[in-house]
Amino acid sequence: MFIAFVVVTLITIAANAIESVANFMKADWVKRNSHAVGVPDSLLPFLGFVKGAAAGGLAAGFFWRPLGIAAAVGLVLFFVLALVLHVRERVFHNIAGPIAFLALSVATLWLMLAA
Repeated sequence: MFIAFVVVTLITIAANAIESVANFMKADWVKRNSHAVGVPDSLLPFLGFVKGAAAGGLAAGFFWRPLGIAAAVGLVLFFVLALVLHVRERVFHNIAGPIAFLALSVATLWLMLAA
C-alpha cells in the first residue's frame, strides 16, 4: 500500500506541477481549453498558483500528512468544480483531462488517508 501511495502521489504532483507551469506560461492548449469553458486568460496565473500550491502541499504531505491531506482535498474540490464547469458549458471534447486529474486526486487522497 505504501508503494502505491508514493507512486500515485508522485504522479499527481508531477501532473499538477506541469499544469501549473503551463498555466503560468499561458500555453496555447491551456488557453484553448480555458476559453472553451469561459475562463478568461487573466485567471490562468491564479489557476497555476492553485495547482502549484497543491503540488507543493502533496509533496510536503510526505513529511506532514495533514498538509498533504488538505492539498488532496483541495485538488478534489478543484477538479469537481472543473467538471461542473465543463458540463454546465456543455464542453465534452476535452472533459477527459479533468476526469483524469480528479481520479488522480481522489486516489491520492484515499491513499493518504489509508497509509
